[in-house]
Amino acid sequence: MNHMDRHLRDLLDAAAGEPPHQVTVEAVRRRVTRHRARRYLAGVAAVAVIAVIIPAGIKTLGHTPRPSAAGQRPAAAPVGPAVGAYLGVFENGPGRRPPPGYGPIEEFAKAAGQQPNLAGYYSLWEQPFALSFADSMYRHGIVPLVQILPVGVSLSAIASGSYDGYLRAYAEAVRAYGHPVVIGLGPEMNANWWSYGYTQARAATFVAAWRHVVTVFRVAGADNATWLWTVAADGAGTGPISAWWPGATYVTWVGIEGFYTRPSDTFNSVFVPTVDQVRTLAAKPILLSQTGVARNANPGTNIRNLFDGIARYHLLGLVWLDSDQWRIEGSPSAERAFQAEVSGLRTVRP
Repeated sequence: MNHMDRHLRDLLDAAAGEPPHQVTVEAVRRRVTRHRARRYLAGVAAVAVIAVIIPAGIKTLGHTPRPSAAGQRPAAAPVGPAVGAYLGVFENGPGRRPPPGYGPIEEFAKAAGQQPNLAGYYSLWEQPFALSFADSMYRHGIVPLVQILPVGVSLSAIASGSYDGYLRAYAEAVRAYGHPVVIGLGPEMNANWWSYGYTQARAATFVAAWRHVVTVFRVAGADNATWLWTVAADGAGTGPISAWWPGATYVTWVGIEGFYTRPSDTFNSVFVPTVDQVRTLAAKPILLSQTGVARNANPGTNIRNLFDGIARYHLLGLVWLDSDQWRIEGSPSAERAFQAEVSGLRTVRP
C-alpha cells in the first residue's frame, strides 16, 4: 500500500467512526475524489455518470414485477438493455443530500448534445432512498442510479440481518416509487481504498452481505431494482474480481470503473483486461459505470476511442463523472467529440 492508499484508508476509517448523521457523502466524496485524481494521473481508474450505447440482440434481464399492495404504485420492471441508448450523468450534490438538482444535469445535457436518461448519486449507509430526487428525475425522463456505500458498518452485521429494518424501509421506498431504479452496493470492492474492499474485508463476507441485501429487496417486492455489481478496472491496488462475485442470480448488470488519464491510454489498456475477466463469470450486460477522459488525456481523440470500444465489445455503455478534470463543460474538444458520438443515439425513456 502506498502513502496515498494509507491516507485514504485512514480518512475513511475516521469517517466510519463518526455517527451516521455526522458523516456526509460530500465529505467522503471529496476525500475519494482528491485521492483518485492523483491516482488517475498516475494511471489508475475511478468515479462517475452515465452515457450508454446498447447494441441490438441483448435481452432484457431482471425479475418479473410482483403485484403491488393496495394503495401502492405498481412496481415497474428493472431497467433493461434495449435497442437504443442510455445517456446519463453523475453530478455532485451538496452536503448530506448528495443528489444534485436538475440544473447541473441540464448543463451537462447542453454540453453533451443529448438529454440524459440516467443520473447517479452516492448514499452512505443508513441514509434513506432519495425519493424526491427520484421523482424529480422521473419528471425529466431520467432513471436514478444509487451507489450505497457500506462505509463504517460491519459487513457481517449486514449479512446477519442486523440492519434489516433499514433495508426493508429502503426497499419499500424503492417499491413505492414504482419506476426503474439502478442500485449498487459497495462499488469497487476489488480495490484496496475502501474499508469494505480488497485487503480490508473478507470477500466471502462481502458476498454474503450483497446476497442478503438483494434478498431483502426481493422479499419486499422491490422488483423495479436493477442490481449493478461494480468493480474497479485492473490497476494498482486492485485484486482478482472472482472472489467478490455474488453469483449470476444476484446481479442484473456488471459495472466497470476506469479512466483515461494519459494521452496514450486506450480502451484496450484501460478496460479490456477487466471485461475479459467479467465474461468468465457470467453472461451479464456490462456497463462502464464510472469513467471519463481527463483534460490532459487528449479528450478529442480518446472520447471517440471510448465509444468505439463500447461498440466493439457490445457493452451497455458508459458512466461519466462530470466533475473536476473529467468535466466536459468548458472543454471545446471534449464537447465536440461527445456531441459527435451521441448524435446518432436514440435514447430510451423510463
